[in-house]
Order: sequence, then C-alpha cells, then structure tokens
Amino acid sequence: MTSRIDYSVWDHIEVSDDEDDTHPNIDTPSLFKWRHEARVERMDQFIKAGEDLEKGLAESKRKLTEAQKKTKNLSSSVTDDAKAELSKAQAEEKRLKKEERDWEKKLEDHRREEKKMPWNVDTLCKEGFSKSVMNVKPDVKEETEEQKEQKHKTFVEKYEKEIKHFGMMKRWDDSQKYLSDNPHLVCEETANYLVIMCIDLEVEEKKALMEQVAHQTIVMQFILELAKSLKVDPRGCFRQFFDKIKTADQQYQDAFNDELESFKERVRGRAKIRIERAMKEYEEEERQKRLGPGGLDPAEVYESLPEEMQKCFDEKDIAMLQTVITKLDPTEAKVHMKRCIDSGLWVPNSRADEGDDKEEDATYEELNKEMGD
Repeated sequence: MTSRIDYSVWDHIEVSDDEDDTHPNIDTPSLFKWRHEARVERMDQFIKAGEDLEKGLAESKRKLTEAQKKTKNLSSSVTDDAKAELSKAQAEEKRLKKEERDWEKKLEDHRREEKKMPWNVDTLCKEGFSKSVMNVKPDVKEETEEQKEQKHKTFVEKYEKEIKHFGMMKRWDDSQKYLSDNPHLVCEETANYLVIMCIDLEVEEKKALMEQVAHQTIVMQFILELAKSLKVDPRGCFRQFFDKIKTADQQYQDAFNDELESFKERVRGRAKIRIERAMKEYEEEERQKRLGPGGLDPAEVYESLPEEMQKCFDEKDIAMLQTVITKLDPTEAKVHMKRCIDSGLWVPNSRADEGDDKEEDATYEELNKEMGD
C-alpha cells in the first residue's frame, strides 16, 4: 500500500547554526548570534507583511460589501438623481472588485513564498510543531453521500457527549483547551452536528442556548476554513485561530461576528420552515382522520354548504334541514347531501338510541324524496 504521508516537507530544513564550520579566527558565538538575529528579523518582517495583506484584503472585502449594498439600494429607485448615483456606485463596485482580486493575488503569492521557505530551528520549535499531527494529502476520490452520512452517524454515536459539551462552552481559553484535549473533535462532523443542534434548539424555542451553540459552530467553521486556506489538517492549526481571535484583531472579530449573525438568521429560517412543515404534516394527519366514508373532509364540505344548511348542522336540527332542502334546486340539494354523506357530516340510519331510530330513518327517507331518489 502506498504511503499517503507527504515527506517532501522535510526536504528543505535549515540545519542548526552550530552545525556550520567557521574559520578559527572568527568569533563563532557572535557570528551565530548575528545570523540568528538577522533570520528572526527576516521572519518577523515576512509575518508582518502577511498580516498586512490579510488586513488589506479584509478591508477591501468590507468596502466591497458596502458598495454592493449601496448599489442594490439604488437599483430600486427610479429618480434621475438615484440613477446618477447608481452609475457612480456601479463604477465604484467594479473598482473595488478589481482591488479585492489584487489583494487576493498578493496574499496568494505571499503564501506561496511561505511554503517555499526552509524550516529552521525557530519554526520547528513553535507551538504548531509540538503536536504529532501529520499533514496528509487529501484523497482524490470524493466520498459518496451515503458514505458521508454513515461517517457522520458513526462519529456522532461515538462522540455526541463531547460535541455537546463543546457546544455549551463560552470562553475562548476553555474552548481551546478542550480541543487540545480532544483534537478528534476538530472536523466537519462536529460542525455538522452543531448546526443540527442549533436548529433543534430554535425549534424548541431555547433561543439563548441556540445562540451559544451557534457561537461554537462558527468557531469550528472558522477553524475548518483556516485549515482549507492553509491546506493543512485542521487539528494542526486550531491554535492559530484562537491566537488571532484573542488578540482582539478588530477586522477579524468583525468578520467572525458578521458570520455568526448571518448563521443565526439562517438557523431561524430553517427552524421556521421545519415548524411549518411539521404543522402541515400534523394538519394532514388530522384531515385524514376526519375523512368520511366517501373520502371527503367534513370541515371542507361544511365550508362549501349554503349558510342555511350550515346553521342546520350547527343546531343539529333535522326538521330545519328538511325545510332548507325543499327550498333548494333538487339537483343542488342532491349534490350537497351526497357530499355530506361522503364526508360523514350526515350518517344515514344512525341513531343515538332505539327511540330515535324510526323518526330519523323516516326523516332521511323524506330527504331522499326531496332529492329525487
């Protein structure tokens, strides 16, 4: 079986400074110190450049979102001033889209350069390397829907308690420590379960609890998105998310909050749809229970009757019904009574007791006569 582990990442590691040979007349410790300081400075500058690019891209996306909202609002107006403003807004939106693409390209180039950089004693000693989580190449073959469903089911059966515990957490530090102790939870299955959990809580009208679990859902989603962008195992980069979110980077925090609010709105929408569907299913079940011997719904038939006939059924007055029938067109009367029988509103030969039997049978025969039977 071919190994899936990518060993090529180890091909360009810088050796430790003290492995270099130097001239005996050179102050070796000083040389190592200067080399190290120069390398650390280069690394710091490179990292800062990447952070500046991320901030620039985030700001560009924010401006573009505002421009798109402005364009959308102006599109609905028909005044001349609005049309002129719309033209300017569309031009600005086009410019900002190009600016966003430029930022994305710069950031992509920066990340490409980062991957080419050799590892050294400083990068190897960072926290990201302290855990034995190996980055592996993803499978080329995608899982089928059935496989994904079975994988999710198996995972939830095994770790449901731990996922729920994570969903109830509130503090960044607690969440980070819990994932450090349970790195297997950093995956799509956890995120998917938390989404379902949010919808269930909203349906149950446990709104405050839903919002708490929604927060943890977006935490997991941000970690997974970070892993995708870095093309690494999410278990190896979740600390980077917490480091960034806890430094109070305003743009990153704003992006997180925006996504959280958007997610909660989607949860409320899905919960509403689920409730409406459940109500329709319940109403249909009740309707099926009501259906008469001819397959008609008594409630629907009652609503279709003339007001005078409705009153007869309201008051359960057979004599009044007979009088009303005589006033109707025979064909119309026959149709109404046939529908009443098929829906169970009128039950021929029914009786509450023996004493009422003959009277009710005679009355039905009279009604039939009126209908031409």
